[in-house]
Amino acid sequence: MTALIHVVGAAVVDSLDAPTRLLAARRTAPPQFAGMWEFPGGKVEAGESPEAALHRELAEELGVEVRLGTELASGQEHGWRLNDRAVMRVWFAELVVGEPRPLEDHDELRWVTVGDPEQVLGLSWIPADLPIVMELLDHVGALA
Repeated sequence: MTALIHVVGAAVVDSLDAPTRLLAARRTAPPQFAGMWEFPGGKVEAGESPEAALHRELAEELGVEVRLGTELASGQEHGWRLNDRAVMRVWFAELVVGEPRPLEDHDELRWVTVGDPEQVLGLSWIPADLPIVMELLDHVGALA
């Protein structure tokens, strides 16, 4: 059996204490996901902790440093199932250094209001990220 690919993502928000906005990133590749929105992040490299991987990925992809908050729990041992080969863990994150820019893998970044589920869900999210988006909205009390 092939080992699972571990991926990390960040729900970058304007405030860990009282989030009102979420940063979404639009992918440029692969072709089946180009133009769709996701949580920024990427693969955990060998010997790297998930948290260290997330800090590295956000620096590479967005040019920022963040403070990590709580993990958005999936209820599964290894995180959110992306497909048969990959799982993702997602943390809330708050910017501490830099202004996000689409440096790698993305062509647009957009802040959306978490208190407006229609605005958040109006983006074409990568299908595997959608359950995570729904959990995030529930977590911040946006879904009644």
